[in-house]
Amino acid sequence: MKIISIQNNLGIPKYKQIIQSIEKAIEEEKLTKGDRLPSVNKVCLAFSLSRDTVLLGYDDLKKRGIIFAIPGKGYYVKSVEITIKQKIFLLFDELNIFKEDIYNSFLKHIGKNVQVDIFFHHFNVQVFQKLINDSNGNYTKYIIMPTNLIDVAASIKTLPVNDVIILDQTNDELKSFPAIYQNHKKDIFEGLYKGKSRLNKYKQFIMIFPGFREPLGMKIGFENFCSEYAIDYEIINEFSDNEIVIGGVYIIPNDRDLVRVIEKARQQNLKLGTDFGIISYNETPLKKVVSNGITTISTDFTAMGKLLAQMVLTGKKEQIENKSALIIRNSL
Repeated sequence: MKIISIQNNLGIPKYKQIIQSIEKAIEEEKLTKGDRLPSVNKVCLAFSLSRDTVLLGYDDLKKRGIIFAIPGKGYYVKSVEITIKQKIFLLFDELNIFKEDIYNSFLKHIGKNVQVDIFFHHFNVQVFQKLINDSNGNYTKYIIMPTNLIDVAASIKTLPVNDVIILDQTNDELKSFPAIYQNHKKDIFEGLYKGKSRLNKYKQFIMIFPGFREPLGMKIGFENFCSEYAIDYEIINEFSDNEIVIGGVYIIPNDRDLVRVIEKARQQNLKLGTDFGIISYNETPLKKVVSNGITTISTDFTAMGKLLAQMVLTGKKEQIENKSALIIRNSL
């Protein structure tokens, strides 16, 4: 009990005094990795505190990865890295260049004394649920990218409600959580509208939409635009042995399909931007140079990472729609 000191009328909440006492004991090497902490009951009795007060202090240290609990045995020192003030659980769908841009921007702006653990669910509901269950109670913040997975809201709602941020895609089931998200339905509609003067020369719009990873809002926004402006359109699930439609413009969310279309154009000796057009989704450096430039509709992933860091640091509870833009190049 000598490692914990509680003083009345100090102006510091007692749970924070517990945290500071344990941090000081670690700093002075009175506690080392693997040492057992005083039990919750003993701290309560020694200082006439409620269990909630003691648990609040211990839970803060647990979320930061400094201590851990063994059910029925007590709390133990897990790490002596007391400088870590935030321990963040970051769950992405998959690793690609867009997610890398978000991640690098987030790390750049989140500052020091923050540990970020990144995980991937790869669009697998069972993996998603296991990662959520295993992480619950071990982090100060949970940043979740649920994508278009079905029936995962219940798992997310088991996490501490004030510690969750939804990233990239949200839905009505998750509207109670702060979020930084893309409005794919609106973004694709507005992107096509901004490029309408160039699109008018094309006789047919074709969207390649596999529908497994791609947000449904993309398809809905595309359909709404074509319906509103009486455009002949088609939605196909894949592009493999297809012939390119001369006079058609292809809207392509998936980069694998983008490669297939460009390869097929070479086989058919078609000139991109003249015989047919392409609008790709999501900006990458490579699209600036491929085939003399690919037109894109894209959100700003670097800005998304920065906004995410600001939300974590300020504790704001907002739903922020990340901006999107049409970037016109020679493919249109």
